Amino acid sequence: MIRRPPRSTLFPYTTLFRSLANEQLKIINNETGLPHFDDKYELVGEGPLKATEIEIFQINLGKMCNQVCKHCHVDAGPDRKEIMTKETMRDCLDILSAHDIPIVDLTGGAPEMNPNFKWFVDEIKKLDRHVIVRSNLTILETNGFEDYAEFMANHKVEIVSSLPYYKKSFTDRQRGDGVFDKSIVAIKKLNALSYGKENSELKFHLVYNPVGAFLPPMQEELEKDYKRELYDHFGVVFNNLLTITNMPISRFLDYLLQSGNYDAYMQKLVDSFNPVAASNVMCKFTISVGWDGQLYDCDFNQMLEMNMDHGAPSHIKDFDALLIKNRQIVTGQHCYGCTAGAGSSCGGATRSEEHTSELQSH
Repeated sequence: MIRRPPRSTLFPYTTLFRSLANEQLKIINNETGLPHFDDKYELVGEGPLKATEIEIFQINLGKMCNQVCKHCHVDAGPDRKEIMTKETMRDCLDILSAHDIPIVDLTGGAPEMNPNFKWFVDEIKKLDRHVIVRSNLTILETNGFEDYAEFMANHKVEIVSSLPYYKKSFTDRQRGDGVFDKSIVAIKKLNALSYGKENSELKFHLVYNPVGAFLPPMQEELEKDYKRELYDHFGVVFNNLLTITNMPISRFLDYLLQSGNYDAYMQKLVDSFNPVAASNVMCKFTISVGWDGQLYDCDFNQMLEMNMDHGAPSHIKDFDALLIKNRQIVTGQHCYGCTAGAGSSCGGATRSEEHTSELQSH
């Protein structure tokens, strides 16, 4: 078992390692009694987990955020100073101009808080790439950012936003007091711009993260509930609901340890390993660029400072599309979070609801 500090010292200890990736990895990867993810994957795959074509260029514009969410795997907040520079943005643009990567996914923190956000979106759109922005909604109602929704609409940006639940109490519990009401106001603003409306080209999706130490329910069924409740009570609409499993890292790892749920949650992830979900994990076709230009197989590896390896470059200045396309993906025990149940990715569940229901019935 993991040797943890006494309960009386747990909070300061976990607060400290929140920003120390190596301390998190010691806990995540030293759990005894659980099969290593690589061994589990190789039983259903053809050797180690490997990448395919690069379809999504995910860029973290910085860890600064106007919110402090309890489940945040980035450990983002107003006090974070890590921000991508314009020079690193130019490096990203050089890569995009030289390679046919169709989708650019901008994330954070709150990506809008990067002072060069609008310039960067302008430049990406000049390259005729589809842009996704992961907005927390409340930023669109914050002083100085009131025109950002209209800016994104004018650039036909796809927006993905977390809303932990369609009820105020659950959302505010995870994201902070007043977040739900501000989010509804922001959604109404987006709807007024035609985001999320039927037959509109402006796509707007919501994200569900479980509030506690459990897996998300079936995506299609929960989406029906979200659409009904949000429309009936607030008159707002959206396109799709994406369900994402909380990864046992950063603030959620803090929660698991302090609540005594860590061992049971990890066991649940392992027991729910889904071969079909594992075959569709996002790291196969996505690369993640850190705010400082470091390269990672996924956003979660980025937060654990697990750079691309196995011969692939670790920094954008050394970008090599052939090496990246054929790379072996760096894995750890946290990878069970993306392969449990219906699977989890930045695009939501990774397998059909029919097969998920069948899996959950056994």
